[in-house]
Amino acid sequence: MSARILGLLIGFVLLTLLFWTIELRWPGIPAQKRLRRGFRTDVFYWFFTPLVTRGLSRIVPLVALVPLLLLTGRSLEKEALAAGWGPVADLPVAAQVAVVLVAGDLVGYWTHRWFHSPALWKFHAIHHSSQDLDWLSSVRLHPVNDVLSRTLRAVPFVLLGFSPTVIAGYIPFLTFHGILLHANVDWTFGPLRKVVSSPVFHRWHHSAEPEAEGKNLAGLLPLWDIVFGTYYMPEGKLPRELGAPEAAVPDGFWGQMAYPFRRG
Repeated sequence: MSARILGLLIGFVLLTLLFWTIELRWPGIPAQKRLRRGFRTDVFYWFFTPLVTRGLSRIVPLVALVPLLLLTGRSLEKEALAAGWGPVADLPVAAQVAVVLVAGDLVGYWTHRWFHSPALWKFHAIHHSSQDLDWLSSVRLHPVNDVLSRTLRAVPFVLLGFSPTVIAGYIPFLTFHGILLHANVDWTFGPLRKVVSSPVFHRWHHSAEPEAEGKNLAGLLPLWDIVFGTYYMPEGKLPRELGAPEAAVPDGFWGQMAYPFRRG
């Protein structure tokens, strides 16, 4: 067994223990089964995405960046790219991280909104096909959805002069936060509900209830939903019906891979 697969296996076990514990203590839907529908499919995604999709997520941004960097006269040397350039590179690292977090979330909001448009919805419908949401649902992403989202987030910031090291540095935080958002818990983050996205905030995004359609698109900062009119967090109410049943997404992994390319 390779070290990479072993690491993924250990991570899966540890996260399962952690989230099953907190989901038992603070359940969003108490009756939801642990081994719910689609669990095995999502376990496959847990290994497939980092082993296969993430390779594409590194290659595609590079392919997009190289001609753009050459057109702007930037060096392709590793050291030069790592250092960044222009006024941005002169900012303290903490300031760069703050800018990337806020501006990156804005880019993520509009990218997410684009995936809810007819042109890209079938790719994103894979993620919304989970009718029983838990932490593992976070990994159910079609490779096109994953690669395009990451490319659109990374390329603009590298072109502006941000160090790729800074951009990559906050990914572990966003990854864990993204996993937490899908957990089957009733957390709203109380007084911070409009400051940081919570599991209930994101659960409404996955709701099949008509009033929640196209709402709560931000990944980290509900600010963008408030500004653009897509914020939805009714007081004292939790979503109960989840998923995208009208999309009729197959349950199996390979069926989900093929689904966006099917006609009709």
